[in-house]
Amino acid sequence: MSVATAEQEPAAVRPPSTRPFSYFERMVAWRYLRSRRKEAFISVIAGFSFIGIMLGVATLIIVMAVMNGFRTELISRILGINGHMMVQSLDGPLDNYADLAAKFSGIQGVTMAIPLIEGQTLASGQGGAGTGALVRGVRADDLAKMKSISDNIKSGDLVGFAAGTGVAIGSRMADQLGLQAGSTITLVAPEGDVTPMGVNPRVKSYTVSAIFEIGMSEYDASIIFMPLEEAQLYFNAEGIAQSIELFVANPDMVDSLRKPVEDAAGRQILISDWRDRNKTFFSALEVERNVMFMILTLIVLVAALNIVSGLIMLVKDKGADIAILRTMGASSGSVMRIFFMTGAAIGIVGTFAGVLVGVIVCLNIESIREFFSWISGQTIFNPELYFLSQLPADMNAGETVSVVLMAIGLSFLATIFPAWRASRLDPVQALRYE
Repeated sequence: MSVATAEQEPAAVRPPSTRPFSYFERMVAWRYLRSRRKEAFISVIAGFSFIGIMLGVATLIIVMAVMNGFRTELISRILGINGHMMVQSLDGPLDNYADLAAKFSGIQGVTMAIPLIEGQTLASGQGGAGTGALVRGVRADDLAKMKSISDNIKSGDLVGFAAGTGVAIGSRMADQLGLQAGSTITLVAPEGDVTPMGVNPRVKSYTVSAIFEIGMSEYDASIIFMPLEEAQLYFNAEGIAQSIELFVANPDMVDSLRKPVEDAAGRQILISDWRDRNKTFFSALEVERNVMFMILTLIVLVAALNIVSGLIMLVKDKGADIAILRTMGASSGSVMRIFFMTGAAIGIVGTFAGVLVGVIVCLNIESIREFFSWISGQTIFNPELYFLSQLPADMNAGETVSVVLMAIGLSFLATIFPAWRASRLDPVQALRYE
């Protein structure tokens, strides 16, 4: 009998396992997450911390996805009609543009080379309304290869363009000038024919053979495509091209193509790429994106600070429990891990809930925009005021992972001080909190 008692007594007073993150520690931490009536206020703080982290992470993901969508859409639309690289001559006019375009097209990584003539004109319709326009003279085959144009013909076709008798204009310009496919558009160029009385503006009318809609309001309202040979005659540039635009497979790798293009040209040329021509615009987008990320991170930081306050109150409330745990043999590290897991659980669950909310919103961003437009009775994100016709959202996996890691990291940091304070409490001092 005494032997049995001796064998049982050590088991009765056996201290809890001190193995890091053992079942005992997880059990106690989970128990502290569940609220009792007297701990309702602490649970409310924990709930607000959870909601704050969830909304902060969701907001970060949504805003960054929308800004990435803006950048992606703007790049695809801007570079859909503008080449990734522009080649200009430094030693005379580009009279051998056809041969150069063929050579450039043969370079690995170059998908298309387009000889180009550009000029500013005043465009007017049949009703007398006028607007400034940028005329781009391109070959018919090249325009057919520009999918951003050929795949977005709203009315008409490119048959008249290929015949050299028609032009293609944007849908917003057509609406502004009251034109449709088959109508006549009049173009006035400031530099025209030279006469004894001086230089007279050149005025010529063309048939609108096609109306395109890229979806970028600035381009749909200002660009006119004209057959290259007709543009050469219209702008007094017979037999030459102003530049050759190159479209490449990977726009971010244009630097690696500079040397092959220079070697293929066989003459002195000036090369500029899409980053040089749109540097201010895309730099502003990048700065805005980084600033928004830092500002919205403060939402997650505020929620993490709520975890600090909630845990400090929990430590004070659980002073007697800490004393009992230490008396049973729990180490200070075990106590610290218990409260660390209690606070970290709020941050982890809140973070992944925020990711779920953010993904759902990003996948349905356009439907949500239409819903709020219907509720408010006003057009949210009006294409008349913005470049794009709909609200884009493009989630980046690496960026989403960085948001998750940042939120979890802040949550972990927020729990360290309260957990450390709980581990430093002496059992006798801990009882005084009661």
